[in-house]
Amino acid sequence: MTSLSHQAASYASGWQWPIHLTAYDRTPQLSEAEIQELEAITHHPKADYLVCCKRVRQVLDRLVRPLNDALDVTNASVDARGLVVHKLLCEMLARRTSFWIWTVDDWIQILGDCSQAYYQKCKGHNGARQHFIAVTYLLECVTDLNIFGYVHHTLLAVKIFGKKTIDAAVQQVCDELLKWGCGEDRIKQMMPNALCEAFLLNHSPRLEDLTTEVLEQVRQARLPSYIKENIRKLSRVLVSLGYINQPLASLPNPKRERTKQQTLTGIDSEWVNWCLRWFNTTTIAPRSRKSYYYILLKAGRWLAKVHPEIVSPAQWTRELAAEWVAAVDHAKCGDWASEGIPPAKAKSGKPLTARAKQRNIQCVGAFFRECQEWNWIPRRFDPRRAFATPRAIRAIIRPNPRVISDDIWAKLLWAGLNINADDLPYFGYQADPTKLVTWYPVEMIRVVAVVWLFAGLRLDEIRRLRVGCVRWQREDVLIPGTEDTLPKDAVCWLDIPVNKTSGAFTKPVDRLVGEAITIWERIRPPQPAVIDPKTGDTVQYLFAYRGHGLGKQYINVTLINVTLIPMLCNKAGLPRTDARGNITSHRARSTIATQLCNAKEPMTLLELKDWLGHLWPSSTIHYLLQSPTKLAKSYSDAGYFGRNLRAVEVLIDQDTVKSGAVAAGEPWRFYDLGHGYCSYEFFDQCPHRMACAKCTFYLPKGSSQAQVLEAKANLLRMKQEIPLSQDEIAAVDDGLEALEKKLVDMPTPAGPTPRQLGASDPGKTFIPIQTVEAKRSSTKKKEETHEKASS
Repeated sequence: MTSLSHQAASYASGWQWPIHLTAYDRTPQLSEAEIQELEAITHHPKADYLVCCKRVRQVLDRLVRPLNDALDVTNASVDARGLVVHKLLCEMLARRTSFWIWTVDDWIQILGDCSQAYYQKCKGHNGARQHFIAVTYLLECVTDLNIFGYVHHTLLAVKIFGKKTIDAAVQQVCDELLKWGCGEDRIKQMMPNALCEAFLLNHSPRLEDLTTEVLEQVRQARLPSYIKENIRKLSRVLVSLGYINQPLASLPNPKRERTKQQTLTGIDSEWVNWCLRWFNTTTIAPRSRKSYYYILLKAGRWLAKVHPEIVSPAQWTRELAAEWVAAVDHAKCGDWASEGIPPAKAKSGKPLTARAKQRNIQCVGAFFRECQEWNWIPRRFDPRRAFATPRAIRAIIRPNPRVISDDIWAKLLWAGLNINADDLPYFGYQADPTKLVTWYPVEMIRVVAVVWLFAGLRLDEIRRLRVGCVRWQREDVLIPGTEDTLPKDAVCWLDIPVNKTSGAFTKPVDRLVGEAITIWERIRPPQPAVIDPKTGDTVQYLFAYRGHGLGKQYINVTLINVTLIPMLCNKAGLPRTDARGNITSHRARSTIATQLCNAKEPMTLLELKDWLGHLWPSSTIHYLLQSPTKLAKSYSDAGYFGRNLRAVEVLIDQDTVKSGAVAAGEPWRFYDLGHGYCSYEFFDQCPHRMACAKCTFYLPKGSSQAQVLEAKANLLRMKQEIPLSQDEIAAVDDGLEALEKKLVDMPTPAGPTPRQLGASDPGKTFIPIQTVEAKRSSTKKKEETHEKASS
């Protein structure tokens, strides 16, 4: 930027550039008189004094006056002023030109590319170099101060713009950061350097003059990493103050970028280009998109090893798709992995799980399906059929929720409800090592724990909860379609943001969750608004501190006693793993859903679907584990045993037993059938037991034999359970007609069949007594109903 443009910008912004460059004679060549005076004073032992004398000032005025004006702005001391002026006059004499046309290399040669080089060459005191650099900046001889190596940005900005101006701007930024909860010592150490670097690059000490482009230039400059990190935080402060519209994006992680490059090794470049083209075009969720992309790269490594001639999806055939499916079915962990990223040693060489096989097959199928739909490649086969998961793999995949056992879950609940400041890790970020701070306040951690333990939310839903997400039910509500009433304050309503399967919805949660969130909202420091990545709305996240939302891995990462779950496990005296693996945030969701399903008055599948925020009931099934106790109780209540057993009264004739007549074949045990008695000893095995024919073992209750039996006083009465077949149950419950038809040709215990017994009396049709009794009972009921109707 030229001097005129700098001055125009400063006037337009309300701040004036302290040096008016148009007032100076900037002729590059030196006159003979100037050269003579320079030769006279540069070798004089009192050169500093001669510079100030009247005669020298007149001859060298156009060279010395700009330097003195700049040093007046920096408030240079007499010693520093003499060193700067004398050194520059010597350099002008050596080059036979004025300093106005010196190049960047000339200035680096004079001041060095670091402070150590300057001290070794010039032997000047510490403050002189800062004034040298300030002069070059004010006179706009150098625009990029980073060419001089490390420069204390705050001190240099104070010399150029003034201490009061810099202090006011720094205070405004620090006050905003303090409102967010940032530590005072840290922001006062780190933020001034970043802010002053931005001021120096922008040639203005005003916050309102900073732009996103200027901040990005500062971040791209050769600066220490801590300044670059604080430049992004400065951009968020400027957004909050209303000076810019959008903060800077986070810088890419160099290690992650190197990892991305390593994943491309061993893959044909054309296949990589196809994968990148698909990655930049598809509209699936970012996380799924990244997962699909790496699986496609894995397929590219497989192609490079097995079919190096195939480099494009347009070359794939139905046979090649089948070969890929077969290769995935027989694959093991680590196959086709990147050379620079070895697989985990614990899984290397083990077969892939059924779910992993299904995902590898489906991802490639989705890639080909979209390439065909977008007309990128010809339709040579149907990806839905070619990349269908084999039945053998699908048969293995079943709902398998990793529910946390009740005893462990109870201890985690206790730990979450009783977490305190002593349980949190402390860090020494402040200048005083004895003053330790927590990254998040204990009040916020307590609310996060309660929401995780009681609300049954996904990790992303917890992080994206918004301020004001709790609503209270302050009056009794009549449940539609019933006469039941939901009492006031029984539950509270929690507004869930848009998630991966459904839109925003509201769910009832325990009032404990609402009370904890309400307490946190009262003490929550003001935070800058952020953009919700799913909706694009500007929102206030509930769990935000120091200008940042809750960390993506704060709940799940297994750092010892640093993140939430390890803290709770440590407080409860539990390991961070159980029989089902690591305790994670999503396992809490399965545990809560399972407990609601197995409650005394359980929620239905559709109710759980809505409460969990699922789109389909099939998704909810994967979160439910039926309790064995509840399953056994339901089985018992179903009455399977009772349905297949009937208690029959048995009469035992003790006189016959005592007299020994049993040995002679006299009947002694009689089964009461209601309409008569059966004396067949193996009645429980008789196929005619529920539809007895007139055999010799049957005694009708109206007969003389039955009356004699009932008149005996020494009868022993007892109950015996008889298992019934399905036909017999139908005969008892629904009627005897079907059973009689089936038994008409089956021999009775006496020998003849029911058909033969009916044919023994010509002119009569055999009708079992049970049928007659049933008809009589039906007729009697009809008569009673008719009498009641007529009355």
